[in-house]
Amino acid sequence: MFEKISGDLRAHGGDWSAQGFWALLVYRFGNWRYGVRPALLRKSLSLIYKILYKLVQIVTGIELPCEAVIGRNFVIDHSGGIVISGYARFGDDCRIRNGVVVGLRRLDQPGAPVIGNNVDIGAGAKILGIIRIGNNVVIGANAVVLVDVPDNSIAVGVPATVRPRKENG
Repeated sequence: MFEKISGDLRAHGGDWSAQGFWALLVYRFGNWRYGVRPALLRKSLSLIYKILYKLVQIVTGIELPCEAVIGRNFVIDHSGGIVISGYARFGDDCRIRNGVVVGLRRLDQPGAPVIGNNVDIGAGAKILGIIRIGNNVVIGANAVVLVDVPDNSIAVGVPATVRPRKENG
């Protein structure tokens, strides 16, 4: 747990006051508590987690349940209006901004996006449903992504259209 927290702090530029780091700190604690034995101690830690989770949610506007799977170097650039489903999965080196929702498309169909490595999600983007976002993808600000996005692509618009990313240089 401490190695992951240290990596999260580095990913946030060493800024202990970054609200995204606070959300990740509580997220990592929530994951760690599952491995604690005996059960009575784990239940006490679960109560602490639930209080911290709600506090972070109220103060930062970031909803990041410990059931979601988050890779290394995950960065939450700005706080406010961020909702991530417990079904969501993120690879390494992902970045999200304020107003992002990653979750269910319909309540009767549980499941959320699987997001690859090195994905940059713009402010206000919505990524919904059982879809796959590939590696090295950029999701534009306010895009609504409802379909798979292949590797090395960009998704923009409402609903999002997918295009190959242009390489610089």
